[in-house]
Amino acid sequence: MGREPQQDRSRATRESLLDATIESLAEVGWHGTTVVAVAARAGVSRGAAQHHFGSRDDLVREAVERVAVGLGDRLRTRPVDADDDNPVLDVLTRLAGVWTDVIGRAALNLWVAAASDPAIRSLVVPIERRFSREMEELTIELLHADPSRTEVQSSVRLTLDVARGIGLGAAVRQDLQQRKADLAQWAAILSAMPGLGPGIGL
Repeated sequence: MGREPQQDRSRATRESLLDATIESLAEVGWHGTTVVAVAARAGVSRGAAQHHFGSRDDLVREAVERVAVGLGDRLRTRPVDADDDNPVLDVLTRLAGVWTDVIGRAALNLWVAAASDPAIRSLVVPIERRFSREMEELTIELLHADPSRTEVQSSVRLTLDVARGIGLGAAVRQDLQQRKADLAQWAAILSAMPGLGPGIGL
């Protein structure tokens, strides 16, 4: 009987550490996300943190996995203000939106750090490759696109890069109207491309 509450506490501590890691990555980036800082943010001792995660790499690796899952879940969730009159713009708005909350900002900081830090790159790249494939597949599904067409695959990859770039811009420039205009312009271009589903593209 005593073991289950202990296991529950252990799971809760682990979850708190992962949540604190993601929050830290979003707020202070990779270099500010140390085991000591994460433990303090989670309200646990450094020893407790090291009991669950032997190193910062172990902690961040699992946090990156959670970030990737969280981004996919965010994309799958249809917002309450979905635009039924412009389904392509709706999908693009969702794609850009995944980068603007805590999970998205954590991911952007990880991706940027990976560009110049071999240690974080070795953690991020394998997960990012898998995540990118999953995002491509999900975007194709949401757009009712034909994946057998080469131009569809390249357009979707470009769309994901555009959405990520808009999300990165939003992290430093709070210009909602410009972001909406950029998304609407790309939606118009994408809607004119062949290979999208009935009622969406040509």
